[in-house]
This record gives sequence, C-alpha cells and structure tokens, in this order.
Amino acid sequence: MQHKLSGKRALITGSGRGIGRAIAIELAKNGADIIVHYLGNVKSAEQVKKQIEASGGSCSIIQADLCKPETLEGLVEKIGGVDILVLNASVQYRRQWENISLEEFYDQINCNLCASMLLIQQAVPYMRKKHWGRIITIGSVQEAKPHPDMLVYSASKAAQTNMVKSLAVQLAKDGITVNNVAPGAINTDRNKDVLKDKEYYKKVTDSIPAGFIGEPADCAGIVSLLCSEEGRYITGQSIYIDGGKCL
Repeated sequence: MQHKLSGKRALITGSGRGIGRAIAIELAKNGADIIVHYLGNVKSAEQVKKQIEASGGSCSIIQADLCKPETLEGLVEKIGGVDILVLNASVQYRRQWENISLEEFYDQINCNLCASMLLIQQAVPYMRKKHWGRIITIGSVQEAKPHPDMLVYSASKAAQTNMVKSLAVQLAKDGITVNNVAPGAINTDRNKDVLKDKEYYKKVTDSIPAGFIGEPADCAGIVSLLCSEEGRYITGQSIYIDGGKCL
C-alpha cells in the first residue's frame, strides 16, 4: 500500500460517526496520524480509533464542544499541531425560520462558522512552519440550494465557503490549500430518520440526477485527494458531492 500521507497529522472534527468517520478511516489508510474529535459519544470515537489501529494506523481522540468557542483555546497546541485540518462537525436544526430560537441560531453559527475560524487560526502557524498544509471544510449542497427549514444552517455553510475562498488566496503562498467539500443527500445518522419516510425518500431521490442517496465514503475519496500531493494545485474550490443535484 502506498502511504501518501505518512508523517502527516490530521484532525477531523466530528469524526466519531458519519462523513467524519469515513474521512478519518480513509486518511488513516493513506498513512496519516489521525485525531478523532467528538462531542459526547466517546464510545463511537473509541470504535473509530480501534478500527484504525486494527488496520495498523495511528489514532487518538479528543473531546470539545464546538458550540462553545471559549473551550477551543489551545486545542491544536494540545495535540502538537496539525498538517491537515478537516472541519466536518456541524449543528443543524430543522425549523421554520419563524420558530428558530436565539440559542439555536448561535449553536449553528458557533459550531459551523466560528469554530472553523478559531481552529484555522490555531492550525495555520504550524502549517506555515512546514510550508505545507491542507484545510478542508465540509459544507453542504444547501449553500447553493437552501432548504426552507434550515435557514441558519444553510447561511452558516455559505459563509464558511466564502471564508474558504478568501483564505485560499491569502494562504497559497504558504503552501497551504483551502477547499470546501459540499455533500448532498448522504446516508448518515443525521438523515436516517427523515429518510425512513418513503414519500420523502422518493422526493429526495427524484431530485437527484444520479437517482440515489450517497454514502459517507463517497465524500472521503475527494478529501483524501485534496490532502495529497496530487491535490496541491487545487485551492479555493467548493466541490459538490451530490449526484448532480446542483447542476
């Protein structure tokens, strides 16, 4: 096996399950040392760690509440810096916009946007020292096609992608690429309940040219490419993994 990311340390937020888990496992396969971040489900994080180590990889876990920016101070320093930062964790509330509480608003903004900026601020000095770094945000198809019941979530993801484009220009000279991967409908724990509704499931799949719901692994491959040397000339991009939904 060719380990393209050997010697690289990767922090993936929200990687105890779903898309983050798939990314952590994929980057580990390519030789990266993985830090699995989780909020409350330590059992899931430990399962990912166990799976990676069983395959010969290196993995540790770290807990942090990304909805509380004050708890993030010094987080990257605690783990010794990172070469790869994948900002996957997010908060999403399905609400009609008239019913969104101020607490729900700030939870989504703090986790989906503020935490991204704070962790990037912490990670970039380490990347600059090596003149090498990869920053990848996990966005959403809703940046382009916002769901009416996820107004704040959609807005936070669009803002995060705007941040990616600005940072990509500013950090290119430092050997750091910054990109956004925007999944469409993916079969994750977050979506499993709503997708149990056969009528809703049909409505969703009918709106996707490919005609099916994606899997977390469908997102992991492009992230692996962006992290590799083969992805060194790709920066400032938002790449949709959506079966053609946004076309």
